[in-house]
Amino acid sequence: MSLWTSDDAAAATGGRTTASWTASGLSIDTRTIRPGDLFVALKDVRDGHDFVAQALDRGAAAALVSHVPAGVPADAPLLVVPDVVAALESLGRAARARTRARVLAITGSVGKTSTKDMAAAALAGQGRVHAAEASLNNHWGVPLTLARMPADTDWAILELGMNHPGEIAPLSRMARPHVAMITTVGAAHMEAFGSLDGIAREKAAIFDGLEPAGHAILPEDLPVTPILRDAADRAGAIVVGFGAAGMARPLSAKVDDQGQTHVRARILGQDVGFMLASAGAHFVMNAVGVLAALAAMGADLDRAAADLAGWRPYKGRGGVERIGGITLLDDSYNANPTSLAAGLATLNRLPGSRRVAILGDMLELGVDEARLHAAVADDPAMREIGLVHACGPRMRHLYEALPPARRGIWTETADELCARAAELVADGDVVFVKGSKGSRVAAVVDAIRKSRQTPPPDTKG
Repeated sequence: MSLWTSDDAAAATGGRTTASWTASGLSIDTRTIRPGDLFVALKDVRDGHDFVAQALDRGAAAALVSHVPAGVPADAPLLVVPDVVAALESLGRAARARTRARVLAITGSVGKTSTKDMAAAALAGQGRVHAAEASLNNHWGVPLTLARMPADTDWAILELGMNHPGEIAPLSRMARPHVAMITTVGAAHMEAFGSLDGIAREKAAIFDGLEPAGHAILPEDLPVTPILRDAADRAGAIVVGFGAAGMARPLSAKVDDQGQTHVRARILGQDVGFMLASAGAHFVMNAVGVLAALAAMGADLDRAAADLAGWRPYKGRGGVERIGGITLLDDSYNANPTSLAAGLATLNRLPGSRRVAILGDMLELGVDEARLHAAVADDPAMREIGLVHACGPRMRHLYEALPPARRGIWTETADELCARAAELVADGDVVFVKGSKGSRVAAVVDAIRKSRQTPPPDTKG
């Protein structure tokens, strides 16, 4: 499959090609590069130019560079540009311009990646779907996703993220979505934004790039919903709210013994049923928002609802498994107060003899971090949780705010908690693990799995 020819890429970027080539994909990592990829020499922790020779040796069709790297022949297949990131953005814009795909862009403080994956699963039976891989949602992840999009794509699903003010709007203008969805607004990246209102305004910038008569899908039940709605109105969007009283809303949700949720919902006046491979109420609400978004894009709603059953949470993002006598809810990929509250509520929806929470620090919360950690003790879901283990200096504030009977083990680091994995849980427990990536609490999940492994069967006799 031809994704980019040297002539097309040069025209899109204004760059200079040293040879004729045809690329079938794009890569930024020589560890995962495939033969035929265009290698993009980005500068991050390391300079991608140092790996161009290796990329070509591994079968790259060409490399996008700002200069001919040392050790690379001058006649090697290269696309030379003044700035690699700017050229990648140009490729993304060109790919967006040449496709007739309907485009959905998703942002939010929690649930961007899982919601993007839900949308991809729901559209799987309705044409060619192109979706962002993993969490490619930043200033190079979005143009990379666009540049990887085949021209004959029917549906494109993009994830837009941010760490600082001013990042969402240019990504949205690059993506030019027909539908833009905000999952929720919570206390994430508070160091950079200072308030929930500031975060809401940045998230609402996703509406800046909407195509004419585009749809804004937004949560109906938040204190900052008026900020989101005002931004959508200024963008001239058709606004669809999802939530308990929204135009898209769940009617009923029942969790079965396998941790799956069976849902009835009303989406823009139509009743549909669907199943989710998770017990999380937040997943239910995001699925309702997704179905509203897909209906606004022109997809078949009944088929989309049925195909949601094909969605599975990524590792560390709310999947439920049974291992060694316990039920494990692994939500360890990342954390902020909003996602932690949602996870605790999910824990209480799962059957078990005792509920155990294992929590690591939530990072990037700014000057209020101690208060926000301690406040988790007052979450209504905490009343049903029998034991809390914690690691990290910030989570110490929660640990000390808990009644002594609910305090399990606290350690300074996740590694110390890993060393005591066998002490953390018992047969019959339902266990929830959550923390920011920097807390390394995901390692505790692996330690629990290892400690609870079923011994091999006895083959003697």
